[in-house]
Amino acid sequence: MSVKEENIPENEGRRDFLKQGTLFTALALTPVSLLKAADNKADEKFAELFEKVSLKIKVNGKSHELLVEPRVTLLDLLREQLALTGTKKGCDHGQCGACTVHINGTRVNSCLQLAVMNDGKEITTIEGLANEDVLHPMQAAFIKHDGFQCGYCTPGQIMSAVACVREGHAGSKAEIREYMSGNICRCGAYPNIVDAIEEVHKSGAQV
Repeated sequence: MSVKEENIPENEGRRDFLKQGTLFTALALTPVSLLKAADNKADEKFAELFEKVSLKIKVNGKSHELLVEPRVTLLDLLREQLALTGTKKGCDHGQCGACTVHINGTRVNSCLQLAVMNDGKEITTIEGLANEDVLHPMQAAFIKHDGFQCGYCTPGQIMSAVACVREGHAGSKAEIREYMSGNICRCGAYPNIVDAIEEVHKSGAQV
C-alpha cells in the first residue's frame, strides 16, 4: 500500500463510495420526462449561440424570405419550416437518397446541404412535380408499374428518376440501375422502379 493510500481514513473512503452510489441511484430514478426537459433546455441554450441569418430561396416556384440558423440543413428547413414533408428523412447521412431534391435542376441529398448554402437558388421537391391535379409522367409511371411498396423512399426515388432521364442516363436497364444506385429501397421494388424509368425515357415525355 502506498503512503498516499495509508493517509486516507477508511471511513472517508466509505463515505465517498456511498455518495457516488447515491448519485447514480438518483439519476437512475429520475423520471424520463425530467431528463428530456433538461436536454431540451440544453438544446435551447446551444441554439442561442447561433445567430440566425437571412435566406432567400425559391421552392416549387414560390419565393421565401426566411431567418435560419447556419446549422439547419435544407432537409430540415423544407420539412419543419416550410411543411414540405414529402421529402423524407431516412439515414440523415446522405446514404439512402430518401431526401433527394433538385437544386437548380440538379439532384442532391438535402440532408447534406446546409440551408444557407442555397441562398438565391431554386429548389424543387416532390410536391412541385405535378401540375396541379395532373401527375408528372414519372409519378404516373411509378403507379402504373408498382414502383413502390411502403412508399417511404418513393419521393426520393422519383426525384432521382426524373434527374436520371434528364441527365441522359436511362439508355438501358443497366445504366438506370447504375445511376439510381444512390437511392435505397428496403422493400426491394427495384425491378419495377427500373421499368417505370425506362418507360418514361422511351416515351419521350417532357420531364
